[in-house]
Amino acid sequence: MSAPLKGKVALVAGATRGAGRGIAVELGAAGATVYVTGRTTRERRSEYDRPETIEDTADLVTEAGGRGIAVPTDHLDPAQVRALVDRIADEQGRLDVLVNDIWGGELLFEWDSPLWEHDLDNGLRLLRLAVETHAVTSHHALPLLLRHPGGLVVEVTDGTAEYNGAHYRVNFFYDLAKASVLRMAFALGHELGPRGATAVALTPGWLRSEIMLDTYGVREENWRDALERVPHFAISETPRYVGRAVAALAADPDVARWNGRSLSSGGLAPVYGFTDLDGSRPDAWRYLVEVQDAGKPADTTGYR
Repeated sequence: MSAPLKGKVALVAGATRGAGRGIAVELGAAGATVYVTGRTTRERRSEYDRPETIEDTADLVTEAGGRGIAVPTDHLDPAQVRALVDRIADEQGRLDVLVNDIWGGELLFEWDSPLWEHDLDNGLRLLRLAVETHAVTSHHALPLLLRHPGGLVVEVTDGTAEYNGAHYRVNFFYDLAKASVLRMAFALGHELGPRGATAVALTPGWLRSEIMLDTYGVREENWRDALERVPHFAISETPRYVGRAVAALAADPDVARWNGRSLSSGGLAPVYGFTDLDGSRPDAWRYLVEVQDAGKPADTTGYR
């Protein structure tokens, strides 16, 4: 089917840029109506002060074949989230896919700073943005998602449960945030499974987000120019890759087999048969363990 999600309604919370935008666009490409939220609009920017907007994301969803609807939302404000869900209920009468991709921590965490040296206010705000927002959104959205059987909740994080369980991730606050989101999917799996819905945690690999490309001083068109300085960046992937993973999950009539599980874009690609935009299938988390963390020279042979 060219539009397997036609008639389905999705909410991608945190879709201004990065993985959220890639997920929203691929859900649109599969025919879904996609509500996209964030704090940066064409009229007002968040503290990120970046040019990407939720209206731009909505336009990309529509151009891909779906229907994109931008709704400015601060997911730390329960009243705004409640109003968002009420609007979806009024306009659509259903919610089939909820993607919690809210993050907002790039400007707040300090690389390799131990807890006692890290700015406490920044660390606590990071936890609020990365964890509390997911809980607030699910609290208000899940009753609507449960109106119809077969709903899907995707908790987007960084790292699989296996990898994060064995590796310290950046610092105390970052590690705790990403582990918490993994556990959210596990807990929701227990609560949603008996009620006919599915919850999963999903991680992209090394994501070529807008911010990451800017950090390395490259664009998507010439991203390989960064490999001289960051050789292992060769395993990186576009945000559309994890988007295709979500679209595949949402279209799978047997998606319940994944309930409560920790998944990755690279791990799902061979199962569902999708690729990244260049036709490759990067498997970043296997690469990190077997090549990068093992201290071997960068070589993606057999990993993409």
